[in-house]
Amino acid sequence: MVTGLDLVEWQLRVAAGEPLPLRQDELKVHGHAIEARIYAENPSRGFLPSTGTLKHMSTPHAVEFTIDGDVRVDSGVRQGDVITPFYDPMIAKLIVRGHDRPDALVRMARALAECEIVGLHTNVEFLDRIVKSEPFTAGDLDTGLIERHHDALFAPSSVSRKSAIVLACAALLTREGGAAHGNSPWDALSHWRMSGDYSQDLNWRAIDTDETLKVVFKKAGQSGNKRVELNGKSERYDWSHSGDTSFTVLLDNRLVKGHVFIDGDVFHVFLEGAAFAFEWQNLMAHAGDVEQEGRLTAPMPGKVVGVLVEAGALVERGAPLIVMEAMKMEHTIVAPATGIVGEILFEVGDQVADGAQLLVLEISK
Repeated sequence: MVTGLDLVEWQLRVAAGEPLPLRQDELKVHGHAIEARIYAENPSRGFLPSTGTLKHMSTPHAVEFTIDGDVRVDSGVRQGDVITPFYDPMIAKLIVRGHDRPDALVRMARALAECEIVGLHTNVEFLDRIVKSEPFTAGDLDTGLIERHHDALFAPSSVSRKSAIVLACAALLTREGGAAHGNSPWDALSHWRMSGDYSQDLNWRAIDTDETLKVVFKKAGQSGNKRVELNGKSERYDWSHSGDTSFTVLLDNRLVKGHVFIDGDVFHVFLEGAAFAFEWQNLMAHAGDVEQEGRLTAPMPGKVVGVLVEAGALVERGAPLIVMEAMKMEHTIVAPATGIVGEILFEVGDQVADGAQLLVLEISK
């Protein structure tokens, strides 16, 4: 990108017996280029490779090879592909060009903020921290950089978790408003009421920290004023959305803009270059299936890392039953209704397939 020359073409010409098109002193460099390699790996766990399906993959707008291009993405995978343990886990090479190094660093940070990947762990946020770090900016680079600056590179995200959760709420309320339930108003689960106020508790679990968050959504029936309450603070709340994933929230007088990709009851929020994942605690989502079939199934392929109950135990709705690990993350399977645990079909250490029956739950009538 800085020479305007296709070196692969040169290699092919040389292999065919042709001479090099230019001499060293004829080469000219225009600007500064930086390449970041996006990998399916978990930096917080020693950069262990991560496997899974690319359920959602969005990258910056890129151009074909050209000296005038500012961003290039070289990738051999696309959304829907599977990253397996049998090959190198690189997802893409992200290359940017700027007028000089500071300009290229700004462009790289902007490009990384536009990378959205769901389905496995990636090093996108870690790359963003590297690019913005003082030693990298100054060009003070060696193989000990990560170890020396470990605390800064692995610090908790400075992006507001509150801003992320209100975006997730906007996506959930939009979905309940009818978008996912067809055209009939009788199928919608919206907050509209003919008269009187309306209040709804939105219970979330932050997947990365297992922290629980409760958001109370309120709407005045006649005036239509909407508010949310989080951590005891009530604020004016409204939202809009465009496309499938773009949401804008008005929180009092502050605008929050980001993208939300919904995967079942897990809401992946991309905001200011950071990624969050919140699981909506929709305990009754599959209660009907359990009542009819008396069984609980694995929501994804993974490994059983914890069995928290014994056969014959009486459990309440919401009680944790089994803990599974998938894509280097733990997921707790909870009881969708009060009942008695029947047969437990797997032990700790067992690998289970997507949709496999985990245990039998005899629902109390």
